[in-house]
Amino acid sequence: MKFKGIIFDLDGTLVNSLEDITDSMNKVLQDLNYPTHSYDIFQYFIGSGLRNTVTKALPASNNSDEQIETCFQSMVKGYSENCTIKTKPYDGIVELLNELATRNIKLAVFSNKADELTKKITAEIFPDYFDASVGLSVESLKKPNPFEALAISERWNLKPEEIIFIGDSEIDMQTAVNANMFAVGVTWGYRTEEELKASGAKLVIHHPLELIDIV
Repeated sequence: MKFKGIIFDLDGTLVNSLEDITDSMNKVLQDLNYPTHSYDIFQYFIGSGLRNTVTKALPASNNSDEQIETCFQSMVKGYSENCTIKTKPYDGIVELLNELATRNIKLAVFSNKADELTKKITAEIFPDYFDASVGLSVESLKKPNPFEALAISERWNLKPEEIIFIGDSEIDMQTAVNANMFAVGVTWGYRTEEELKASGAKLVIHHPLELIDIV
């Protein structure tokens, strides 16, 4: 099978955004005199959208729907202003994208991060690489729902099986399986190789340039 398109997850796959997300949420927690969390802990809070991250970060005794919504709004406001301060591409990502561009492979981003933030980070850090950059706008359409991934395949006029879906989490692998795309897991993000394989990864890579051998 010759792959003609690649859909990338954003956080933990293309960029390391852990510190900006953690710093923004910890500021919300500090303002409320709630316990904060380390970067190592926060990596397990990421992957299902920022609202879910907020929910996991709040103390169990202070996570009513009203509190979650208030903290979510505060977190998003702060994070939207600081989402590219420490966020950087992982080593080898820019080289990978440059190589893929020379091969005329279609490229897109599909993230559970809010759509506005997904587009902002992608545009600022990776200008001109991606045909589409899609984030979360409707809660019911977030990964592992394959709707947006399949919409990208239709936009490209490609069959799902002609597309690689690459990500660092079990949710990404489940999305790939649900979309009938080739699931590739990466170990430089927030989950382990074992978790990725258990969630449906057909292949796990340890450096971005390993993807060249697949395409």
